Amino acid sequence: MHASPMTQLPETNLLLKWFDKYGRRLPWRHIGGAHPNPYHVLVSEFMLQQTTVATVGPYFARFMDAFPTINALGDATDERVYSLWAGLGYYSRARSLHKTAKIIVGEYGGMLPDDRDKLLKLPGIGPYTAASILSLAFNRYAPVVDGNVVRVICRLNGWDMPTSTIMDRIRDAARDMTDPTRPADYASAIMDFGAMVCTPKNPACDTCPLRDYCVAHQNGTVDRIPVILKLKKKEKIGRAYVIKNRGGQIFIRRRTGRGLLAGLYEVPWTDDGAPVIDAPGTDTGIIVTHTFTHIQLTLELHIIECDAPGIDGMFVSPDDLGAYPTSTLMKKAFAALCRAGMI
Repeated sequence: MHASPMTQLPETNLLLKWFDKYGRRLPWRHIGGAHPNPYHVLVSEFMLQQTTVATVGPYFARFMDAFPTINALGDATDERVYSLWAGLGYYSRARSLHKTAKIIVGEYGGMLPDDRDKLLKLPGIGPYTAASILSLAFNRYAPVVDGNVVRVICRLNGWDMPTSTIMDRIRDAARDMTDPTRPADYASAIMDFGAMVCTPKNPACDTCPLRDYCVAHQNGTVDRIPVILKLKKKEKIGRAYVIKNRGGQIFIRRRTGRGLLAGLYEVPWTDDGAPVIDAPGTDTGIIVTHTFTHIQLTLELHIIECDAPGIDGMFVSPDDLGAYPTSTLMKKAFAALCRAGMI
């Protein structure tokens, strides 16, 4: 039996009371209803995908200074957007946000749509982000389910099955718990609660306002819930080729395609060690490692002396590398080479 959308569960009431007293006051958040500027919610939701609140804070501030309106973002160049995103990672989010801004300006007169189907057609917006925008920006009844929500709900119900096998049940419970009169505040409340009280490790059960309703607390299984089956990351070993001309400049190119790092600048590299130009290189003995979503990548750094590599790109001074948006992987490579005095 599910609660009616117009019924408030006691757990929900306690959660909102906790939030009113302890909830985080964040620069993109509005307490007490719909956000006066839905654009702030849009940007923050893209930035917060797979990234912590603490990390996003300064990036959000710089982004808003540079692009105070969705029109300003839509009019910006790719390079300008990437430069302000640099270091935040998952650059596909920046591309999707930029494309979404252009569509909203061109098709919706600069007004973020408050319709789920329209939101889902925008680049980078899936069911979770659409629900977050509807609830946080427009105060709509649109239950959100992220990692924090999954953890809280599984512990409250004592569910010790793998979360991937009970997502329908979790979504049903999320709908039951969502307050229909304060959906925006509730969405913020349960996410804050998961981040601040019902944390993955060492949760504050002794002071938790929901402990009397928490089956996992009663059964002593809090530290074993939720059960999340993790995929083993695939390991790859590749090579990065630092091509230097006689003037000491470094060859870089802009990555094309639609992949994770598209639009960013880099030295040529492959994830299988295949050569990129027909010229001898020197193994520097330096390696860098980086973890992508499902890949653990190790790059061996090789230096090639060549004035005409014969592939698209350009030579730039090592001092100017910081002017080009690059991935965290490339930043690691450049830093390692600088420490070794090789660039």
